[in-house]
Amino acid sequence: MDPVPQDFLPLRQPVTAALPVGPHGTVLPTGNPGSLATLMRHAGEVSLAGDLQDLRPGRGLHPTVPRATPTRRPWRRMGLRLVVGLFFLWGLAFNVSEVRGSSMEPGIHDRDHVMVDHVTFHLAGLDRGDIVVLQYPLDPSLDYIKRVIGLPGDKVVISRGSVFVNGAILDEPYVGPHSVEPWTHLETVVRADHCFVLGDNRKRSSDSREFGQVPYGNVRGKAMFRFWPMGRFGTLD
Repeated sequence: MDPVPQDFLPLRQPVTAALPVGPHGTVLPTGNPGSLATLMRHAGEVSLAGDLQDLRPGRGLHPTVPRATPTRRPWRRMGLRLVVGLFFLWGLAFNVSEVRGSSMEPGIHDRDHVMVDHVTFHLAGLDRGDIVVLQYPLDPSLDYIKRVIGLPGDKVVISRGSVFVNGAILDEPYVGPHSVEPWTHLETVVRADHCFVLGDNRKRSSDSREFGQVPYGNVRGKAMFRFWPMGRFGTLD
């Protein structure tokens, strides 16, 4: 059998001896510097030496991985903004008002604190029997709390202590037995965008009998429930 041509011999021979190591763990080339095998081995060792330059003593063969810089989670900041926004919207939609006076007794007393809704009125309008907070027509700097009796187009008649709306007597369980003025007589038709209001304590109330019909623009909101005192906490009827 003919000998194998030299061109097909392995270009790299197995390494049987320990390779000399230079500074920083760099493997130094060995063998005939002019041979092809030596040049190829040297090229691979130079590449390996470049990869090992970042190694540090005492850390083995594991390269140093830079630590991630801690960052604040974005959802925390978004949550804080959401809470602040909700409080802002709550302040625009609701507020607690302190009642001064006895014009709404026996249901609402002096110094009661009521929650006022400023949104529902604009979305759903008013209904007869609603308790509203309104700007006093003769002095808008003052707020009054009254009950809606008549709506636009209603004919309101007060006679002998009773209230009639469109010819039907109005059932008023919220009026105390000693709160009616039997000598009052009044007839009126409620104008557009106005309402007719009365206090539940008719003997001690300044209301539409005195200052007339109230423009819708003077209505600030509906009194929804009593916030204080806690012993009478609950919705207002």
